[in-house]
Amino acid sequence: MSVITLPAHFDGERIRLDEPYELKPDTKLLVTVLPEEQEDEEREAWFRLSSQGLATAYSEEEPEYPIDLIKEPNPDYEAG
Repeated sequence: MSVITLPAHFDGERIRLDEPYELKPDTKLLVTVLPEEQEDEEREAWFRLSSQGLATAYSEEEPEYPIDLIKEPNPDYEAG
């Protein structure tokens, strides 16, 4: 079996997988406990960072690049 990550939560009595996944008896597991407040703060920080990146990439000041700047065309590209 390859290494995978499965989302789970503690319901107050047991650790429960958030989605069904077949595990054989005695399967070895590692459990990482994520602090709830850090998770929310970290998620918000990533959202802010990605929003800033998108705003910069698609801002009104972003220049239009002419087609002759393409050095190597993508043969699989199909214009929508």
